[in-house]
Amino acid sequence: MNSTGVGLGVAVAVGLLAAVAALVVPQRMRAAVTGVGTAVCGAAGVAAGVCALSGITFSLALPALLPLSGVVVTVDGLGGLFLAVTGGVAVAAGVYGIGYARHTGNSRLAQAMFPLFVVAMLLVVSAASVGALLVCWELMALFSLLLVVAEHKRRPEVAEAGRWYAVMTHLGLMAILIGLLVLAAHASGDSFSVLRAAGRNLPPAVAAAVFLLTLVGFGSKAGIVPLHAWLPRAHPEAPSHVSALMSAAMVNLGVYGIVRVGFDLLGGGQRWWWAVVLGLGAVSAIYGILQAAMSTDLKRLLGYSTTENMGLVLVGIAAAGMFASGGDRVLAGLALAAGLLHVVNHSAFKTVLFLSAGSVLHGTGCRDLDALGGLRTSMRATTAAFALGALAASALPPGTAFVSEWLLLQALIHGLPASGVMTAIAMPLAVAAVALTAGLAVATFVKAFGVGFLARPRSVDAQNAVESPVSMLAGMGIAGLACVALALLPTLALPAIGSVASHVAGVFSPARADAVTVRLVGVAGSLSPLMLAIALVVAIALVLGVLRAVAARRARREARLWDCGAGPLSARMEYTATSFAEPLQRVFDDVLQPETDVDVTHSRESRYLVEAVEYRRRVPDRIERRFYRPVLTVIAAWGSVGRRLATGSVHRYLGYGFYTVCGLLILLVVTR
Repeated sequence: MNSTGVGLGVAVAVGLLAAVAALVVPQRMRAAVTGVGTAVCGAAGVAAGVCALSGITFSLALPALLPLSGVVVTVDGLGGLFLAVTGGVAVAAGVYGIGYARHTGNSRLAQAMFPLFVVAMLLVVSAASVGALLVCWELMALFSLLLVVAEHKRRPEVAEAGRWYAVMTHLGLMAILIGLLVLAAHASGDSFSVLRAAGRNLPPAVAAAVFLLTLVGFGSKAGIVPLHAWLPRAHPEAPSHVSALMSAAMVNLGVYGIVRVGFDLLGGGQRWWWAVVLGLGAVSAIYGILQAAMSTDLKRLLGYSTTENMGLVLVGIAAAGMFASGGDRVLAGLALAAGLLHVVNHSAFKTVLFLSAGSVLHGTGCRDLDALGGLRTSMRATTAAFALGALAASALPPGTAFVSEWLLLQALIHGLPASGVMTAIAMPLAVAAVALTAGLAVATFVKAFGVGFLARPRSVDAQNAVESPVSMLAGMGIAGLACVALALLPTLALPAIGSVASHVAGVFSPARADAVTVRLVGVAGSLSPLMLAIALVVAIALVLGVLRAVAARRARREARLWDCGAGPLSARMEYTATSFAEPLQRVFDDVLQPETDVDVTHSRESRYLVEAVEYRRRVPDRIERRFYRPVLTVIAAWGSVGRRLATGSVHRYLGYGFYTVCGLLILLVVTR
């Protein structure tokens, strides 16, 4: 067993031991044991992933572990990348969970599920057979569902979120199951090595059916539109360190599945496959960030932001597939590397943001931006962490997402003159979608940070906010350091990601990287994030120095700020999250279709006298309203019909059976 296998084995063993310990240790030690065990499990996963990225692959066959198919475990470069990302998120979430679980007092079962959830995710990217993948996928779904509903006794919304998540994740599993079984039916076995050989010789219709079915299943886990309905419900209601794992690690496995099946097992496929993925990714990115910009719930905002970023990842992966099908291996490698790098970057900054949101919830008991404000004075460390995450998510230099989105735009722009009508139409639209998404992301996180942390307190909870425990701050710090490293030195990760892209899709490595500079291969372009950050810091320092020098020459006097004669400013005079987003809502009114309602209560003595005016505004999920609500209405109607059929009469049930058997016999006679 090599170092990759040792790392994976240690991760699984430590995770299982932490789960068992959570069931038997006293309550006062439970949070510490679970958190430390999860962090060690994640660190071992990171080590295994790094070893796999360096070229040390691992394979293990256990034919007796599962009936019929057995279990095959293989860690290659692609699996190693997602192993390292998942393990890194688990380290930060595990350390953070020590203080968070002590405060919330999660049950013994919920504490045991946390490390098992991490182990299941590590095994999903290590599974190399259909049977093993499906079992690990279902275990991951089960453990995450139990964690989502861990706080169902405190808030009624948790149960509803759990139902949505359970239904959507199992429908996704069914799509993956059918797609992979169709693929396995045309091969001599269910191991990925056998499927890889058979997938390149499938009939076009069968290959397309396999890809579309698995796209539905894996896309639902990634939270792409229109399969995203569970995500803005489950992520806000789960415990915050679980939300970080789900949003920064679990959704990545949907991307992993699309890349594994589309590029690795099916050999790249046809151009129209990836045009479909590109359309879904662009729509998901724009729609997700629009919903995030309108949201006033901090964790719901971050949940929709996950849909946006997964959409950007799919744009990169789809562009790679379109370029590869057209024979342009250089741009295909650049686009795929940009998508995979954005997976890594998104995991880093979304971990910081969700952990910071959990710290806000811990310190205030509130996550409504309209009721927050003034946290920079009482929660300085949390404010700094959220500011770092907001900068990283805004795709502004020197933010973490800036490098990956720059690479993505380079691939799309250089692909504008590519051959083919489909590519010529798709690339400009993709560039416009990425640019619009970047602008809306800036507005969204300016709203979240400015209104939630820098404004005046707008509630008693915000005024009485307290900073989080040291372990929670340490978890945020670990993720924050990862954000800084990826923002300033992406050259540490990009060569390994480029080698993964070239190995999986058969494309060229997209970039050469020295200590500080990324230089594109085959196309013109270079970027040095570290030098750019230094230049920005120097420019800001010069501006501040000049202003201070000019101000020092004048006599300083203190005077009250002009307040338009209205007296001292209060919190009610400031922007709320709702009012901040109102101009954007007007611009995208036809897309969002907000619902407004005004109730006017008149005085009993006279209709000309008004006692109260109540204004309500809601921006519903339009796709959910148009797509899911009719489906739920039909299901409810079918259920009412079923209740009429199930009257409790044994005679009626025997009659149902008799008529069914008679009908089957008649059908057999007619069809023979």
